[in-house]
Amino acid sequence: MEKLFASVITIGDELLIGQVVDTNSAFIGQELNKIGVFVRYRFAVGDEANDIKTVLDQASLGTDIILITGGLGPTADDITKPLLCEYFGGKMQVHQPTLDHVTRLFEKVFHRPMIESNRKQAEIPDVCTVIPNEKGTAPGMLFEKGRKIYIAMPGVPGEMKAMMPVVLQIIQQRFAAPSIEHRTLLTMGLGESFLAEQIKDFEAALPSNVKLAYLPNYGQVRLRLTGHGAGKKELVQQMDSLFSELKSKVGDVLVADEDIPMEAAIGKLLLEKGKTMSTAESCTGGYIAHLLTAIPGSSAYYYGSLVSYDYRIKADVLKVKQATLDTHGAVSEETVKEMAAGALDLLQTDYTIAVSGIMGPGGATPDKPVGLVWMAAASKDGAMQTRSFHFRFDRRRNIEMTATNALNFLRKFIIDS
Repeated sequence: MEKLFASVITIGDELLIGQVVDTNSAFIGQELNKIGVFVRYRFAVGDEANDIKTVLDQASLGTDIILITGGLGPTADDITKPLLCEYFGGKMQVHQPTLDHVTRLFEKVFHRPMIESNRKQAEIPDVCTVIPNEKGTAPGMLFEKGRKIYIAMPGVPGEMKAMMPVVLQIIQQRFAAPSIEHRTLLTMGLGESFLAEQIKDFEAALPSNVKLAYLPNYGQVRLRLTGHGAGKKELVQQMDSLFSELKSKVGDVLVADEDIPMEAAIGKLLLEKGKTMSTAESCTGGYIAHLLTAIPGSSAYYYGSLVSYDYRIKADVLKVKQATLDTHGAVSEETVKEMAAGALDLLQTDYTIAVSGIMGPGGATPDKPVGLVWMAAASKDGAMQTRSFHFRFDRRRNIEMTATNALNFLRKFIIDS
C-alpha cells in the first residue's frame, strides 16, 4: 500500500517573527501519524493573501490532504476565510447553525453583547462543508478539489485540538492509509556519531519499509524505528523483533525502552523499587525539581528540594561546614558531598542528588572554569558517589545539561545500589 501524504500550513505574522511558537503543526503531525498519514510538507506563512495562495498551490503538489490553521478570527488581519472563498470560487453566505452557536456563546457563556464582527464569524463560503467549533466562534471548513481535501481550522490551539477528532474521521472516511508503527528508546552516555557506529550493521540491514531516526538532545539520543505496511499484525510483529534486536545493541547506554524523558525514567525506577528521592540544588536553581514535578504522579516518589544558592543557605540549612566552603569553595567534591548528606537528613528520602557548579558567563576562576559542575548521589544507608562534569555551552544550556546528567547519574546510582 502506498503512503498517504499531507501538508500542514500555519498562517500568521506572529509565527514568522517568533512572537508565537507554532505548536499546532507538531500536534497535527502527531495525530496524522496515528492514522497512517505522513506529513510531507510544513509551511508557515504570514498574513499576506498572495503568499497564502502561493503556499496553497505548493502544498497541493504531492499531497492529497492539506490542513490549515490560523487567520479565521473576527479581526481585519484574519484573511484566511475570504481568501479560501476566492481560491475555491465561492461566495460568502450566512451559515445559520454557526450563527446560532455564536449567539448562544455570547448569551450563555461570554455574557456580553455580540458585535457585527462576531456575527461575521457565521459567514461561510458556500463551497465548503462546515466543521463545528464547539470551543469557539470560528468554524472549521472542508474544501475539495479533485480528490484532494483542504481543511481550515482555527489557530487557537485548544480549538484546533478539539476539532481534530472530526478531521481525522473525515480523512479516514476518504482515504486508505497504511499502518504505521513506531518504537522509540532513550540512550545516554554515547554521542550520536559513536552510537551510529555501534549499530551501523543493524541499520544497514533494516528492511525497506523500516527507517531508523537519531534524535539527540542534551547529551541524550533517542532512537526511533518507524515502519509502515498494509498488514497491522504483521507490521507489529516485525517491529517488535527489530526493536528487541536494537535494544540488545545499545544495552550499555539504554535508559528507557519507550519514548519518555529522563525524569520520567527515573520516576518509573523509583516506583518499581518503592523508593523516594530529593534534590539539593545550587547552580540549577530548582530546575531538576521542575523537571521531576512536571511528571504526573511524581509526588509518590519525589519529596522536595532545597535550593541552596547562597553560601549561607548551604551552611545554615544543609549544614555544609563553613571550613569546607572556605577551603574548597561551593563548587567542589567536598561541598556536594555535605550538601547530599544534609538533604538526606533534612528531607528524609531514600536517595538524593546534589549539584553545584559555575554556569557562566562569569564566576570562573583559574582552577574552576565556566561549565564545571560537581554532583553527589547518596542514599540513606550511607552510600555515596561523586562525579565532576565540564559543560561548554551558554548558561541556560549548561543548567539543562547539568539537570539531565544529574538525573542520569542518580538513576545509575540507584540501579547499582
